[in-house]
Amino acid sequence: MSNTKISVISNKKGLFELKLNEIWHYRDLLVLFIKRDITVTYKQTILGPIWFVIQPLLTTLMFLMVFGKIAGIPTDGVPPVLFYLGGITIWNFFADCLRQNSSTFSNNAYLFGKVYFPRLITPLSIVASSFVKFLIQLVIFLALYFYMIYSGAAIHPNITLLLFPFYIIILSLLSLGFSLSISSLTTKYRDLTFLVSFGVQLWMYATPIIYPMSQIPVKYQKFIMLNPVSSVVESFKYSFTSIGIFNLNKLVYSSIFAIIIFLVGLIIFNRTEKSFMDTV
Repeated sequence: MSNTKISVISNKKGLFELKLNEIWHYRDLLVLFIKRDITVTYKQTILGPIWFVIQPLLTTLMFLMVFGKIAGIPTDGVPPVLFYLGGITIWNFFADCLRQNSSTFSNNAYLFGKVYFPRLITPLSIVASSFVKFLIQLVIFLALYFYMIYSGAAIHPNITLLLFPFYIIILSLLSLGFSLSISSLTTKYRDLTFLVSFGVQLWMYATPIIYPMSQIPVKYQKFIMLNPVSSVVESFKYSFTSIGIFNLNKLVYSSIFAIIIFLVGLIIFNRTEKSFMDTV
């Protein structure tokens, strides 16, 4: 009797189905995509991966000059450089995941049409590669952070730092949920691709990255906190500095919002996956 293993490929798939067993089976491909996503970003550039470090530093310098020196926005006692770099570091992870995953179907149509593999591997690889970039930038942030503590800055970590992995999970689910929905819609409406970058920029200004929550009038703070990313960014900064706002209820709200939007994105992604080659 033959022991040949037979794999059946079918487009019948549950709305919430992740097929984690298939993703695990194709884990080597996932690793390959992660390497591709990291190397392709700065391929044929002079400085290469060094841009992972230069980009947040240049952005921090710009924020320091524009919002710190010219606009004079206070940072509630947190050293301005550390305040801006912390916000940029956590925000870049979310923004990179969202921007790159928003064109998953259109960017990989040539590959999807030739060979079968779990399509969810491509957005997962982008999240993983963005996390690698985030870790590199986090090292820069931590180096500056410990230098500031050594210099006598009135900041210190606290127990909420234990929630750090939780912050990353929330942002990953949020970025996946929104980008899976957008990438599915861009198979028919390419205009959305041009709106994503603009929308991400506007979203950043609706998040407490260049300003502390204390600078927002109390009656408007609730609107800022409706943004599910706001509580994560604010909690991230508070965990390292003990300055700012940490609201567990708002963090729970962000968690629930992230789970719901991820499930919605997964439903749309699974539905689009079956027929996107006809429209892409």
